[in-house]
Amino acid sequence: QVQLVESGGGLVQPGGSLRLSCVASGSSLSFYVVGWYRQTPGKQRELVARITIGGSTNLADSVKGRFTISRDNVKNTVYLQMNSLKPEDTAVYYCNTEQTLGVPSPYWGQGTQVTVSS
Repeated sequence: QVQLVESGGGLVQPGGSLRLSCVASGSSLSFYVVGWYRQTPGKQRELVARITIGGSTNLADSVKGRFTISRDNVKNTVYLQMNSLKPEDTAVYYCNTEQTLGVPSPYWGQGTQVTVSS
C-alpha cells in the first residue's frame, strides 16, 4: 500500500504561484493514477487535477490554464504547479491514488493549506 505526504502550501497574494509536492512511500507511484483534490470548510472535496500512469492529465475547468500536474517516477513524486492564484483557490489540498476508475482511496493524508489573500 502506498502512503502519500503533501507539502508546499502557504500564504500567497492573488496572482502568485505555489508548487505542491506529493511524495510517496511504501510502493512505487508509477503504478497509480494520482489526483490532486481540494476542500474548504462546509464544502465537498473536489478533484482539481489528475494524472494517469501514462502521463495523461485532466484539469478542472476552474483551474485550466493556471495549474499543471506532473509526475517524476524516479523521485516517486507528483507535483501541482499553481500559477495566477485567486482567492477562490484557498483550500486544503490533498493528493490521493485511485483505487478504481475515478474513485480515490479512502485513506487521506493531512493535506497542505493554500491561502490566497491580500
